Order: sequence, then C-alpha cells, then structure tokens
Amino acid sequence: ELDMSPGDPKWLDVIERDLHRQFPFHEMFVSRGGHGQQDLFRVLKAYTLYRPEEGYCQAQAPIAAVLLMHMPAEQAFWCLVQICEKYLPGYYSEKLEAIQLDGEILFSLLQKVSPVAHKHLSRQKIDPLLYMTEWFMCAFSRTLPWSSVLRVWDMFFCEGVKIIFRVGLVLLKHALGSPEKVKACQGQYETIERLRSLSPKIMQEAFLVQEVVELPVTERQIEREHLIQLRRWQETRGASSSA
Repeated sequence: ELDMSPGDPKWLDVIERDLHRQFPFHEMFVSRGGHGQQDLFRVLKAYTLYRPEEGYCQAQAPIAAVLLMHMPAEQAFWCLVQICEKYLPGYYSEKLEAIQLDGEILFSLLQKVSPVAHKHLSRQKIDPLLYMTEWFMCAFSRTLPWSSVLRVWDMFFCEGVKIIFRVGLVLLKHALGSPEKVKACQGQYETIERLRSLSPKIMQEAFLVQEVVELPVTERQIEREHLIQLRRWQETRGASSSA
C-alpha cells in the first residue's frame, strides 16, 4: 500500500537528490534509475508515508542502501522501521535530540575508556556532535571498510545500540588515546581531521571487532549513563522527548 501511494512531493525531491550519493561504486547503485536506486527510492518514500511526522532524514539513505544489498525492498523497509524505532529511536527526528543525548553519553563513557582522549577533546572544546553524528546515525556504514561494516552490523542487530557506542569508543581511544597521538593534533581542526580520516589499521575488521568485544563497557553502564545524562538534559533544556 505504501509503495503504491504517491508520497509527499516535498520529501520525494529530497530523496531523489540523495539517491546517487549512496555507494556510487556499488553495482546495485551505480546507474541512475537502475534497480538499486529505484528500490532505495521506494523504501525511503514508504518510510515518509509510514511516519509522516518524521519524514525523511539523509542518514536513513545509507542505512536503507546497506539493507537493500542483503534483502528485497519490502524486507529492507521493515528492517529500516525497526532500526528507526527500536534500535536508534529518535535519531532521525527533526530536532536530533536523541543523537545529542547519545553524544553526551559517549563522551562521558570515554573518560573511563581513555582519559587521554577525553581530556584532549575537552581541552579543545570539541562537541561530540562534530565527530560522532555520522558514525552513529549511519551505523558506521559511511566510516568503516566494508568487511568491518558487515561485522559491526551483525553485532548491532544481535546486541543493540551498545555496539555502536563500543565501536565509537574504540575508534576514539585508538585515534587520540596516547600522548604521541594527541601531540600530533594540536588544534581543533587537526583533531577533527584525525577523526574524519581514521587510520586504516584501527578500522580493520580483525583488530576492530576484537577491541569492541573486549572493551570493558557493559550495557548496564551505558543505561546508567543514559539516565544520568537524561536527567542533566532535562534540568538544562527542559523535559526531553527522547526518554
């Protein structure tokens, strides 16, 4: 039914413009108007009809594209719904409150995982949103090499959002977690560049997965930190809808 409906022109134009940006070298998405781009359009359009109050967010496109590489369009749509509503609720809503809150949680957890990286980012006054938004909202699909993306997604679907936090913490720890690495990133610009162009070694599947599995951050710790940050958020910005 959603597939047959025409959709809101305001969203259709934006989705249309984004289609060719998703994995442009992948055989499914390489040709404009090819079956991959058509299915991607169908899935994203269907979501705007399914949740008209949310509409479309650009970060949903790479998520839907990865799903389409592994399953038919209808299944990809329902998987996208689960990711948006169960795994990453509130990530794709207009105000992005959920991602801001998770940025605070990630930063607080970093203090335990890598005090050196935490201190450096604090000193440089770098907001977590500057480096973790694309990581979290796209579930690392636009950050990691393909073999690592698939492993991370497997763990993410099995264990939930804690995997996204753990991957983020591992990347921050190995990008900025030693005095030598911090010395090479004197200012804000250098630090953000370091986090945007991460060393291939730390993103390599075998290394990354091992580090993620062994990272001493439990689901309970993340949940506890979520409650702490949510309370702070509500005190400073008023009641939040991202609970």
